[in-house]
Amino acid sequence: MSDELLKDIDKRMSGAVDNFKTELQGLRTGRASADLLAPVMVEAYGSSVPVNQVGAISVPEPRMISVSVWDKSMAGAVERAIRDAGLGLNPMADGNLIRVPIPDLNEERRKELSKVAGTYAESARVAVRNVRRDGMDKSKKLEADGEVSKDAMHDLNGEIQKVTDRHIGTIDTMLNDKQSEIMQV
Repeated sequence: MSDELLKDIDKRMSGAVDNFKTELQGLRTGRASADLLAPVMVEAYGSSVPVNQVGAISVPEPRMISVSVWDKSMAGAVERAIRDAGLGLNPMADGNLIRVPIPDLNEERRKELSKVAGTYAESARVAVRNVRRDGMDKSKKLEADGEVSKDAMHDLNGEIQKVTDRHIGTIDTMLNDKQSEIMQV
């Protein structure tokens, strides 16, 4: 039972790390990438959806991203969402086409991107810690139900902490690498 719990916890924590990796791929250092808009959520039809579900994202030029919105009435919401996403982008709407020029990477922009990467990392750490908390709760429940002894629960909690530390270490390493890449370019 405890092996299944550890595998489940490891899988869920790996999912948080993979999500963080995807978010970091969107932080391009001065070049346009459709992944840059991946974390942008748009208020559409009463719910929050990713920008790629309301329009087609393309990269027509090395320093320009364009979003061709399928429903013209959503253009304003998409433009607002991109502007408010904290990515330092200033979109320009032209009918149902939204052009997003990628600004030059000056020192201020690099620091801004580095902060965005740090924010993504903290969200990933919180997700990993939430999985750890769930695992600890489940181990306590197993002990309360008499399925494992108190010593086995203590050992299980130690293993859960080791898995947590490993995943948080991975997140920190990925963050440091990305911040170095951003600041060097």
